[in-house]
Amino acid sequence: MGGKRYGEEFKIEAVRQITERNDPIGPVSKRLGVTTKSLYTWVKRYRDGPSQHSQITEQQREIRGLTAQLKRTEEE
Repeated sequence: MGGKRYGEEFKIEAVRQITERNDPIGPVSKRLGVTTKSLYTWVKRYRDGPSQHSQITEQQREIRGLTAQLKRTEEE
């Protein structure tokens, strides 16, 4: 039973509010309607910037595309 899913941009903006604007996690949590546990997890993941995570996501997208292309080629 999962909760609501949030996009990467939403998470990055939430982390910016905490790390760059120095807003406390509690008020940010209430303002955005997310749990403090989620915010702590996002801060841990994105505090060094989204670049590494975005790069991995882009690579995963490329791998999926290449895998689909390979499957189509094999079916032909």
